[in-house]
Amino acid sequence: MAKPGLKEWFKQDWRDISSRRKDGSFAKCGRTKQKKDAKRNYPKCVPAAKAARMTKGQIKSAVSRKRAAGNVGPKPTNVKTFVKKKTSRKNKA
Repeated sequence: MAKPGLKEWFKQDWRDISSRRKDGSFAKCGRTKQKKDAKRNYPKCVPAAKAARMTKGQIKSAVSRKRAAGNVGPKPTNVKTFVKKKTSRKNKA
């Protein structure tokens, strides 16, 4: 299966999972208005289809890792949405 191209990426409906509205939906990604006094946390943007499938725990984990990474330079820091769980292997003797 081939990876989707940039055109497909732009067609997706991107949502900021770190800002949930009162009705339960997520705000669109990107800023339309920016107030100078208001401090806004780093957004964690995912496609709307993926956001709908995520549990509250997965959203909380992704947003907290994104904010912990901070922003060091002029470009935003990318953080994986899902983290693979480490499995412990026990040696049987």
